[in-house]
Amino acid sequence: MARWLIWLTGLSGLIMPVHASNDVPFDFGSGYLTFYLDNDLFGNRDQDYTNGARLSWISGNRKMSDIGSIQRLLRPLTGDHQSFKSIQQFTRFEKPNEVAYNYGFSVTQLMFTPEEFASRVQPAGQRRYAGWTALGFSLHAKDRKKLNTVEFLIGITGKYSFAEDAQNFIHDVRNIDEFRGWDNQIPTEVTADLSFLQRRRIAFGSFSEIVSFDGFTEWGARLGTFRTTAQMGGMVRYGLYLPTDFSDPRLSETAYTHKFVDADFHEAHPWSLYVLSGCRGYAIAHDATLDGPLFSGFSTGNTREPFVGEVYAGIGWRLRAMEISYAHTWRTEEYQEQPGDANFGTVSVRMQF
Repeated sequence: MARWLIWLTGLSGLIMPVHASNDVPFDFGSGYLTFYLDNDLFGNRDQDYTNGARLSWISGNRKMSDIGSIQRLLRPLTGDHQSFKSIQQFTRFEKPNEVAYNYGFSVTQLMFTPEEFASRVQPAGQRRYAGWTALGFSLHAKDRKKLNTVEFLIGITGKYSFAEDAQNFIHDVRNIDEFRGWDNQIPTEVTADLSFLQRRRIAFGSFSEIVSFDGFTEWGARLGTFRTTAQMGGMVRYGLYLPTDFSDPRLSETAYTHKFVDADFHEAHPWSLYVLSGCRGYAIAHDATLDGPLFSGFSTGNTREPFVGEVYAGIGWRLRAMEISYAHTWRTEEYQEQPGDANFGTVSVRMQF
């Protein structure tokens, strides 16, 4: 894990020390490394969306002058005072010139398979084999109530996503039969996607100094050659000494660990225990795993559903700088031939450095 952290942080170049602002706190020494693992074996299945893995690193609070050159290109979409006016109207930071910034990197791999594992040809009516691996560059702007995340992902589908290799390795370790139809996966194509997500903090209140109830609403959009979507949703948490963050416990396009601007809670309370639940709805215009890569003219044999909904619930535990959570997701059909709703589990582990 330490080697991944060194590699991810090294992408940004050297960070020069600066003086802190009086308006928002800046934490130049800390960042979060988070690992997410989705798998349908948690739902006693091994088909459709069968596995996802994501490693993301996000910095502590920074000034814009300390953000890497790639992430600075995303600034016009963050909603700060130098963003596009239309973006500022949607985001509505109370003081757009007094937001804090974080930058991040991510590596993501997703894989999809049919139900029938032994066939060397694509089973009729079942989901097409598909793999996608991507490197993400993100910029995050936040105040005490809102968080805007912009991420650019450059990826690849097909053989060079190495989804087949990853699945075979996992199945070998667990002594599970290998899927034999990967020669029929969607073709290789380089993809480029741009995602935007806004979360708005909701503080429902505290029942005591120990027990509290909070959450966030969210909306966002993604435009790209791998996926083009729009989404809305929200999450609530209830527990003991809730960690003060905007973090999504599940693997998503913009999954990072987000600490509040004014978070000093971690030092005051060394542990947290909580339950969570949430929902999300998607409108989908393009999905390369179901429609085929955008420029290939490839037919997957699947008919994509334009609207997908999901609910999830889980539990989380934090001890000082480490946090572990599990969330289980129930998702409606993503394509017309799908025999029923999907369900899978997500384990996330985050460490503060």
